[in-house]
Amino acid sequence: MRESGVLLPVASLPSNYGIGCFSREAYEFVDQLKAGGQKNWQILPLGPTGYGDSPYQSFSTFAGNPYFIDLETLIEEGLLAKQECDACDFGDNAEFIDYEKIYFSRFKILRKAFERFAPGEDFERFTEENKEWLEDYALYMGIKNSLGGISWSEWPDGLKRRVPEILEEKREELKDEIQFIRFQQYEFAKQWTKLKKYANDQGIRIIGDIPIYVAFDSADAWANPELFQFDEECTPTAVAGCPPDAFAATGQLWGNPLYDWEYHEKTGFAWWIQRLEYCYKLYDVVRVDHFRGFDEYYAIPYGDKTAEFGEWKKGPGLKLFKAVKEAMGDTAIIAEDLGYLTDSVRQLVKDTDYPGMKVLQFAFDSREESDYLPHNYDHNCVVYTGTHDNNTILGWLDEMAPEDRLLAERYLNNRYTRKEDMPWDFIRMSMASVADLAITPIQEFLCLGGEARINRPSTLGINWKWRLLKGQITHEITGRMYDMTKLYGRL
Repeated sequence: MRESGVLLPVASLPSNYGIGCFSREAYEFVDQLKAGGQKNWQILPLGPTGYGDSPYQSFSTFAGNPYFIDLETLIEEGLLAKQECDACDFGDNAEFIDYEKIYFSRFKILRKAFERFAPGEDFERFTEENKEWLEDYALYMGIKNSLGGISWSEWPDGLKRRVPEILEEKREELKDEIQFIRFQQYEFAKQWTKLKKYANDQGIRIIGDIPIYVAFDSADAWANPELFQFDEECTPTAVAGCPPDAFAATGQLWGNPLYDWEYHEKTGFAWWIQRLEYCYKLYDVVRVDHFRGFDEYYAIPYGDKTAEFGEWKKGPGLKLFKAVKEAMGDTAIIAEDLGYLTDSVRQLVKDTDYPGMKVLQFAFDSREESDYLPHNYDHNCVVYTGTHDNNTILGWLDEMAPEDRLLAERYLNNRYTRKEDMPWDFIRMSMASVADLAITPIQEFLCLGGEARINRPSTLGINWKWRLLKGQITHEITGRMYDMTKLYGRL
């Protein structure tokens, strides 16, 4: 079945209060997707973020980001007054997120809402149904906040090692803060569930995104050290990343703890099954980031300053996905199989029968034939003009080598197209391909330049900040989107 969709992070939605959230603008975006004939909305991970603001470095693989709680909904529920929200400083640039101002304002205003909140049966039901992860997360964040935000690896030894009587003392000491954190997760879940249902009712699926790894500074690593390659001091023996490539000359040092796959296999991959089951409460389809890591993972010695001296080690392979299928049946998964692929990775993707990814910005290398050129596609794949890690098409064209740009012009036969219109040529190419699903970042429909890029891998301070402006998606754009979607049989 041929379909298409749009990539837009929740944080990039327009909002009155500094960052995209589950507001009326999110519902309007769903309506715009429907008007444009789209059946899928792809987002980035929804977890709470810390230093660097990356959704791929979250304090929990289960929890939701409190930034996404819509304050206008809390106003409607009587938990906040409009003037209280308007008085907060969330930044004054509608196009870019000011995370520092949001951090210092968001939790203060949520605290006011919490103080007026009266827990009822719905709240009690939520905390009970999610206690398997919520209690560890709430305690972890409570302790972390009380210690000035430092990583759990720097906590006093009894807290770091989770000595039961010491944790019990902390639960009592921090019970109000812990309840505040539960409240945040309840409001997040309530609002997200409502928005997802609305999207589904309009015939639109949510494609979620889960990182293969969890952050070291996370409730997951603190509460479950046995899942990871830690020594007796709970220090990683090696960490995750990627070797040197076109993105980074010294590789990418992510720093995430690596899994103890032998332990996971002994448990029947119970934690992974729990994690994926929870994902399907949030999303309809799951894009699994860095799929290659299940075949082989890159292990960098802990303490190294770059990713140059890691080594490839064997991952769980097909055993994990057989266990997932046995426990959950058939699941809708997209395998992020980008980067340097070995024969064994290709075989794993083939054996799972999950669709892989094809990115048009990787297709035009004048030095060699590329698997990312549409004439080489099999239907069981998802084609992207670019991902959140790529520049926009216009920004990318500015960076291309002349010989690669010439190859693209010859392939698209668009040498005389105005540069500002060229994103639509790439959208057309993806829509016309045999790929079952075509996903396009909203920036391409709007023909935006490099200023609208979401992320630049291996950099800090300039990422995850771009936001859509109110009114930027016009009826003309959704009409053109619809016409192209219809033309290539994806309605």
